[in-house]
Amino acid sequence: MKPARIIVICVAAVAAIGLALVVRAMGSPSNTPTAVAAAAAVPTRPMAKVLVAAKDLQPGQRLTEADLAWKDWPVDEVNPAFITDGSTPLPAAEAAADADAARPAGAVASVTRAANDLATGGAKADYVGSVVREPILAGEPIVSRKIVRAGDSGYMAAYLEPGMRAMAIRVTVETAAGGFILPGDRVDVLLTRETTLSNIGSQEGDRSKFTSSTVMQNVKVLAIDQSTRAGDDEQAVVGATATLELGPRDAEALALAKSEGELSLVLRSYADTGGPSGRVAPVARQSSAVRIYRGGAPEVVVVQ
Repeated sequence: MKPARIIVICVAAVAAIGLALVVRAMGSPSNTPTAVAAAAAVPTRPMAKVLVAAKDLQPGQRLTEADLAWKDWPVDEVNPAFITDGSTPLPAAEAAADADAARPAGAVASVTRAANDLATGGAKADYVGSVVREPILAGEPIVSRKIVRAGDSGYMAAYLEPGMRAMAIRVTVETAAGGFILPGDRVDVLLTRETTLSNIGSQEGDRSKFTSSTVMQNVKVLAIDQSTRAGDDEQAVVGATATLELGPRDAEALALAKSEGELSLVLRSYADTGGPSGRVAPVARQSSAVRIYRGGAPEVVVVQ
C-alpha cells in the first residue's frame, strides 16, 4: 500500500474517533443527572417526630413550652414508650390498635390514657404543665414514667417544692375573693375569731367581740377543689376548698388557726409576690378580761 494512502486512512480514523467523542459529549453535557439518579436509588429511612427534652430537666420542675422539642427519629428505632406527634404511623402502634380492636368492649374501656397516647400520638401542649419525676437529659425522649401529668395520681406530691407541704382549708365565695383566686395565685390568710368577755359575770357590759389578724402571707395556692390549673378562658373558679403550699411549721399554725375561727383568703397582686412567705404572727394568742370596780361602778378591761 502506498504511503499516501496509509496517511489518509490514519487521518480518517483519528477524525472518526474525535467525532465520536464530540457526539458523546453533546449527548451527556453534565454528570449531574447520573449522580442524582444514583442518589435517588439509595433508600431513605422513614422518620418520626419524637418529643424530647430541649434542656436538662430536674425532678420537681414543671414543664413549659420551651422545655420540650420535636426531634426526627428513625421509625424502626422508636421505642413504644416514646411520645410521637402521630404524623407517622408506627408498627408498634398499629399492632396495639389491632390488638385493642380484637378485645371485648369491657377490656377496651379500661385502657388508660397513656395507652391511648401511644396509639394516637400526643401533642406537645398535652404535656406542658407536667412535673418531672426523674432527671431527664437534653435530647432525651420524654417517657411517661419520668413525668407526672396534671390529674394523674401523685401529681400534687411531685408538684410540691422540696420541704413544702400541701394543706386544704374550707372556703366560700365570700372568703375566697369572690372566686377570683385561681391556682397559682398568691394569697394572705386572715383569721377572724370571737373573743368572749362573759367569763367574769353576766352584767350588761359583758359582750362578744371579734378580732381579725393576718396569720399567713404570700402563700401559693396549689389547687381550688381538685383543679390544679384554671382553663385558658376561666376568669374565676368557685370551690369549697383551697389547697395551699406551706412549710411544716406553717401548716401546724394554720391547723390551729382553723380551729379558732374563720379563715379568709386575700388575693395578692402579681407585683407583690416577691416578699417572704409564711407566718406573720403567733396564732395562739388569747385575750382575757378583767373587771375593775371604781367607785362602785364596774369596768371591763381587755388584756391581750
